Amino acid sequence: MMIDALSSLRSLALGGTEAAGATQATRAASGAAEGPDFASVLAEVAAEGLQTLKSGEATALAGLQGKASVQQVVEAVMSTEQTLQAAIAIRDKVVAAYQEISRMAM
Repeated sequence: MMIDALSSLRSLALGGTEAAGATQATRAASGAAEGPDFASVLAEVAAEGLQTLKSGEATALAGLQGKASVQQVVEAVMSTEQTLQAAIAIRDKVVAAYQEISRMAM
């Protein structure tokens, strides 16, 4: 269930990179310095996090079937937990930034 939610986040972020790509092309045409835009960085982080969660889930299932050692399962679960905590921290920072922006006087 959680992995499906992260997949939809990734697809949203990737959909946002198309518009950001047009902005980046505009910057390149105007001679401005190019660098990775926020949407593409966020999409990459989401993709890596999703892959870590899928890997942890697969390793846990392999452990239940007796195909993975306890150490492998523990390492995978700890990595998955760390990734999930990082995703929650990023979400919290984005929400706080949005709230701060919405409080600004226009």
